[in-house]
Amino acid sequence: MSSDLFDLTGRTALVTGSTRGLGVALARAVGEAGARVIINGRSAEAAEERADAFRSDGLDAVACAFDVSDAASVAAAAPVLAGVDILVNNAGITNRKRILEYSVEEWQQIIDGNLTSTFLVARTVVPGMIERGYGKVINIGSVLSELGRVMNAPYASTKGGIRMLTRAMCAEWAPLGIQANAIGPGYFSTELTKVLEDDAEFSAWLRARIPSGRWAQPEELAGAVVFLASRASDFVNGQILYVDGGLTATV
Repeated sequence: MSSDLFDLTGRTALVTGSTRGLGVALARAVGEAGARVIINGRSAEAAEERADAFRSDGLDAVACAFDVSDAASVAAAAPVLAGVDILVNNAGITNRKRILEYSVEEWQQIIDGNLTSTFLVARTVVPGMIERGYGKVINIGSVLSELGRVMNAPYASTKGGIRMLTRAMCAEWAPLGIQANAIGPGYFSTELTKVLEDDAEFSAWLRARIPSGRWAQPEELAGAVVFLASRASDFVNGQILYVDGGLTATV
């Protein structure tokens, strides 16, 4: 099999929420595969700092700061996003509480930050893909696209929504030359999950629950995102690829 199938040279990729967490690993993966990467976050300073770090490593990167959950902010970035071939909808938030403890405002913030944001960015980027007859949309779901868990109801609701939105995107855009798929990460070791990883009781329970027996490292998402961003996945559409050490495969 030719490695050219996975070559992203000449493509432009937008990775939302790529100033920290898993977004950094996703952006680095497509950049190392040859794509020009647009680094995104709400902070212009953080986005430029991350883009500088990528450029120092020899990658082609630019910064574009906007709030993915705000329609006006996304629309203002449209000129920079016009040539995007690969869209990775990664930005997201959570707020762990029990269902009855959430205010309506807290619920809506998570819905907007994770699900509405995916719609807003896609409707800005995908028209250009349709015009060119080519595009890759990669939405970031979660094992909670499939599983329920206490203290995460709105987050799980958004990630279940990502799973179905991905299928709807496939149904509408596949005839136009676009593949829409999702990645469902399991429990990855990042600064955002440190509080869980540092919880000895939870971490022991989790390792016993995962067939692979450990937390994942961010770079272990690289293969999945490059595959779904490349020609290698041209006949893969509407799917969610779980990268979870087997968590969703077992009871």
